[in-house]
Amino acid sequence: MPTPLIALDWGTTRARAFLIGEDGAVLAKRSADRGIQSVPAGGFPAAFAEIAGEFRQARPDAKVLLAGMVGSRNGWVEAPYVACPARPEEIAAAGLAVTLDDGTQATILPGLSCDEGAFDVMRGEETLIVGLGLSDGIACLPGTHSKWAEIKGSRITRFASFMTGEVYGLLREHSILSRLASEPVGDDAAEGARRGLAAAKRPGGLLNAAFHARSDVLGGGMQGGAVGPYLSALLVAQEIEGARSLFGGLANFHLVADGVLAQSYGRALATAGLEHTLTTPEDAFVAGVTRLAAGLQA
Repeated sequence: MPTPLIALDWGTTRARAFLIGEDGAVLAKRSADRGIQSVPAGGFPAAFAEIAGEFRQARPDAKVLLAGMVGSRNGWVEAPYVACPARPEEIAAAGLAVTLDDGTQATILPGLSCDEGAFDVMRGEETLIVGLGLSDGIACLPGTHSKWAEIKGSRITRFASFMTGEVYGLLREHSILSRLASEPVGDDAAEGARRGLAAAKRPGGLLNAAFHARSDVLGGGMQGGAVGPYLSALLVAQEIEGARSLFGGLANFHLVADGVLAQSYGRALATAGLEHTLTTPEDAFVAGVTRLAAGLQA
């Protein structure tokens, strides 16, 4: 029989908690600045009580599932990676039990690893991919380190990581390109994105195109407020082409994003001629933990 579920997406800087009913509907949720880097050694049971204690009091019969960096080497306990290809049932079965401060147990989900000549890992994104419920397709999860995953026969067969968000921050804030950059005003954002997507199509590659974020301003062709949007669009477009070279035509493509990331990736995908289905990270997470919890009950 289905039971209620308390699920935490517990990352490095933040934690999001959900109380999910037997029918899969979200009954309550909260977000807290209690990521794993703020929790001292031995402090995870107390941190869980702080984040989701009210949910435990409301539904003491609920199963507890923890996903994300809480299962990393710096988290509550290190949950070993499950090697691809992996089915949702295999991910659920590899979860590790930990004890809450009231003596009951919670399950920490593992991450995934992939070795296609270069070793790669993810932790947390696998739950969202499971939430898409794909039999076959491609999933993209943008972020500081974007993840692209291939699903075949309901298994996550392989994936690849792209340092798009981190490289954007380095270029925008800590490189020579930052000298002429300013906050966008007026049409700067649209113009920068347009120029960045166009630059990604020119010969010369990323390193050449990135320098034009500076030279175009010096030459008077672009305003300083367009530098950030230019770099963002350029890097996203390069990421998409890199993923296309790895995974092929990107049929049945699903984007897990919201807000600015959904807009920027949606624009770049349209420019690349790629149709996609959009799912919010919250919806994907809730569906994913619900499915994985069902695997634990089986």
